Amino acid sequence: MVENDERINDLQSRLAFQDDTIQALNDVVVEQQRLLERLQMQVAALARRQAEVSAQFGIEEDEAPPPHY
Repeated sequence: MVENDERINDLQSRLAFQDDTIQALNDVVVEQQRLLERLQMQVAALARRQAEVSAQFGIEEDEAPPPHY
């Protein structure tokens, strides 16, 4: 009986630790997803701005570099 109680306590302790670890990992994944979404929005905004500036100055995106390059 005592051995079973010890095993049960050990398993409960491990389960609690695993639950805490899973929650911590989930929190990190959620934060990374938020960061990824924010970065994607920033990249899209920069791409739009680049296109606007290119259009404003008449710069073609596939323009070949000058011959001295």
